[in-house]
Amino acid sequence: MSPTKKDLLKRKKLYISVTIVGDEEIEKLNKKYLGRDFTTDVLSFEMGEEEKDGTYYLGDVIVNKKQAERQAEKYGNNIEQEVSDLVAHGVLHLLGVDHKEEEK
Repeated sequence: MSPTKKDLLKRKKLYISVTIVGDEEIEKLNKKYLGRDFTTDVLSFEMGEEEKDGTYYLGDVIVNKKQAERQAEKYGNNIEQEVSDLVAHGVLHLLGVDHKEEEK
């Protein structure tokens, strides 16, 4: 039985993978898994697997460094700030926050 999103942060061990890639790789992933044939800034893939030691593998966050560089310039951030913002955005998606809820 998978935990509710509300209960995830109560776990002692919660694992999230973060990978940084470029335009080409994120475009391939976007097309393969989401059917969208374009680059993007961040993707999140929920795994929801509990390991034998109790660690809960929440999922993967993949950040596009090239897009982060473009956005950093646009928003007046440095690259570190932009990448960290994108990682946070991806983690929020893994925790159940989506764009439809954000619009409300």
